[in-house]
Amino acid sequence: AVVIGVFIGILGLNCFYTVKEQEQAVLLTLGQASTVSESGLHFKVPFIQKVRKVDTTIKGFTMGYNQNTNATIEEEAFAKCKLSKVIIPDSVTSIGAEAFRHCESLTNVLIPNSVTTIGVDAFSYCSSLTNVTISDSLTSISPGAFDGCRSLTTISIPNGVTTIESNAFLNCSSLTSISIPDGVTNIGKSALKGCSSLTSIIIPNSVTSIGESAFANCSSLTSFVIPYSITKIGQYMFENCNSLTSVTIPNSVTEIGDYAFRYCTSLASIAIPYGVMSINIASFQGCTNLTRIVIPDSVTSINTSAFRNCRSLTSVVIPDNVSSIGNSAFEGCSLLTNILIPDNVTSIGSSAFRGCSSLTSVVIPDSVTSISSDAFSGCSSLTSVVIPDSVTIIGDCAFYNCSALKDVYYTGSEEEWAEISIDNWLSSNSYLINATKHFNYVPEE
Repeated sequence: AVVIGVFIGILGLNCFYTVKEQEQAVLLTLGQASTVSESGLHFKVPFIQKVRKVDTTIKGFTMGYNQNTNATIEEEAFAKCKLSKVIIPDSVTSIGAEAFRHCESLTNVLIPNSVTTIGVDAFSYCSSLTNVTISDSLTSISPGAFDGCRSLTTISIPNGVTTIESNAFLNCSSLTSISIPDGVTNIGKSALKGCSSLTSIIIPNSVTSIGESAFANCSSLTSFVIPYSITKIGQYMFENCNSLTSVTIPNSVTEIGDYAFRYCTSLASIAIPYGVMSINIASFQGCTNLTRIVIPDSVTSINTSAFRNCRSLTSVVIPDNVSSIGNSAFEGCSLLTNILIPDNVTSIGSSAFRGCSSLTSVVIPDSVTSISSDAFSGCSSLTSVVIPDSVTIIGDCAFYNCSALKDVYYTGSEEEWAEISIDNWLSSNSYLINATKHFNYVPEE
């Protein structure tokens, strides 16, 4: 019985075999190859089937020299291989898309001057890559070429390059320096996004276009000078650059895109050049250290959440040409003590000044016909407000929690005040309603 038990145990052990991740296995049935097994646990018939394993790890690879067959490294040629080093011969002129994608053990690459094109995502997610020598014959760094190469610390762009395409160095989180030559004219979308160790970068005057999110999440970047050749700051360009303390914007810039400086929490001051027509959506939202901003006379609109939660902003001058203040434009600017709303403003969006808890007084111009919901909600230090007789509607919660509000100066008569539609659902405007009214008020010039 003992012998039979031992025999059964041995038989059971011989029914299974394990293939490691770096191995492949050939299953032989009576001497004939039947299947090729990938990594994992597999079953075989004892005594009838045998297994032969092969280690597929490649420590290094030198491309052979053959002018006719080796001019191109094809798409995905070595994708996910366990290469540690690659030497590409001078016969190669093109590296295909994703040729070395996810070669996570690759540490060094020498791209010879014979190479004129590198395909999309050619070296993306080579997470151990620390050193790359790029061909001097390249004219562009292709989209995603080095995306996710998180061990890459420095890179030198050849002088012949004119374009750095989208995502070229996306999330190269160890990159501390990059040299961009004078011939570059275009930096694509998210080209250097997520390069969180990059402390400085010089953009040459040859650059005329920088794509959206180009430097977003570069959390170690401390200063930036935008060249005079740039006319537009794209969407999200510096979003989450939370170490950025200074930005120089030239007079050539006429547009600042949505979310351009959102959450730049170290930015203390910024001068917007004359020529910019609009402060776009959330352009400076969450710039919690911003104490001062100069808005030029060319600006005609301040859009949604433009300065939302700029908690250190103490004063702002809105130029005379501004006609609209968007929803939540200054919401959460808790140190803002005064605001002068110019006579051209016809629209104040909902929650425009919500939570401006240091604001003590407000004069609403006679160009305004309605005060939107939550416009001054939570302005707990507001003691007085001037409301013109042009106002016909005051929205829900417009003055909610304005607990210090004592005086309302109205330029119309008591009868005209009674005609205003005031939404007081659940007593949301009770502080306004209960405040002392001063009718037929004449504002000071």
